[in-house]
Amino acid sequence: MAMTAPRRIHHLKKNDNVVVLAGKSRGRTGRVLRILQGEGRAIVEGVNFIKRHTKANPQRNIKGGILEREAPVDASNLMVVCGDCGKPTRVGRRLLDDGKKVRVCGRCKGILDK
Repeated sequence: MAMTAPRRIHHLKKNDNVVVLAGKSRGRTGRVLRILQGEGRAIVEGVNFIKRHTKANPQRNIKGGILEREAPVDASNLMVVCGDCGKPTRVGRRLLDDGKKVRVCGRCKGILDK
């Protein structure tokens, strides 16, 4: 079996507001909590809930039962929501005068990295 290269996520960052484009949570928006860089996936707040059956562990202060938590979503199914125009957008890049690279909105050309 051939090894595949790890998938990189270039358009998302932690705390970005995103909208889900596909899957059972399509249309929902949320904040990126974590990025799983090697897998090409991200965990989004309030999106893609799964039920996890957990065993109680008194030593680690974990209660047993059925817990709901967010599962990772593939990055290709997420689109960044622009803070300026408030619409889902493709992400571009721009080099500022001071040499800093920033992400820009594809619609209104506003800077996403504040």
